[in-house]
Amino acid sequence: MALLITDECINCGVCEPECPNNAIFQGEEIYEIKANRCTECIGHFNVPQCVEICPVECIIPDPNYQETQEELESKYQLLNPNKAEN
Repeated sequence: MALLITDECINCGVCEPECPNNAIFQGEEIYEIKANRCTECIGHFNVPQCVEICPVECIIPDPNYQETQEELESKYQLLNPNKAEN
């Protein structure tokens, strides 16, 4: 499933440059994640990089975007056609 940044975000900005899919952006109040671009770093890393680096642990699975491992892998391939497996 896509990830979600909760309102506990302190706007430190360390998560944004870590996202390989450019899914994280500065929202009106806190950083946000575009669900259609979030693959939980599948295809890039073994663990979500934003979760690893967040100093306040405010990034959680988004209950509104439940996806299987296969769906996340397919999304990765759509977002990264030059890196997709043949």
